[in-house]
Amino acid sequence: MDIDENLEVELRFRAKAAMRKRARGVRGAVPRDAILKRSAQIQDTLSSLPEIAAASRIALFFPIEGRNEVDLVALDARLRERGARIAYPTVDRDTRTMTFRFVDDPHAMEEQGSGFCEPGPSNEEALALDVIVVPCLQIDPRGYRIGYGAGYYDRTLPRFCPPARAIAVAFDFQLVSEIPDTASDVPVHVVVTDTRVLRIDAPAAETPPAP
Repeated sequence: MDIDENLEVELRFRAKAAMRKRARGVRGAVPRDAILKRSAQIQDTLSSLPEIAAASRIALFFPIEGRNEVDLVALDARLRERGARIAYPTVDRDTRTMTFRFVDDPHAMEEQGSGFCEPGPSNEEALALDVIVVPCLQIDPRGYRIGYGAGYYDRTLPRFCPPARAIAVAFDFQLVSEIPDTASDVPVHVVVTDTRVLRIDAPAAETPPAP
């Protein structure tokens, strides 16, 4: 990599850091009742997606308290009623790796030093998944996202996808025209917001959420 390429990468990392900071501020200012209402709309849309309907092994994420993330708790129960097995992420901070483990009760998970509730080591590891639902702070129509900056999902998704499908969830105000992506960034296949569905592998296709 030459000097110009190094500079370009550095500028993109700085731009992403600035976008990340602004996005956290914007999302954090949204009233909690609005977050829950928008989350319910996202969950309804997810529930009707063909990818979700056909899946038997699905990875979700548990919302971090105080960060106004998309809340998928009700979707967890809905998917279990269909017979799906639900997994949640857990991270190893020393190796900076993430795995998924199947969980019977997401409310039994505990915070283990990484800032979010995780399954314990006694839970069965998910070696294969059909769908991985991914959080974000911002996302663009190409499927590139900004997370919290640790890169866990970018490093983990290639282990499962394909055949798994990566579906990012975001509030519509988190959708931006373009994320300054770098070589280590991994785009998702589908973006679901509270007002629309974007299919990245079919760029012309944009469908409204199910009624």
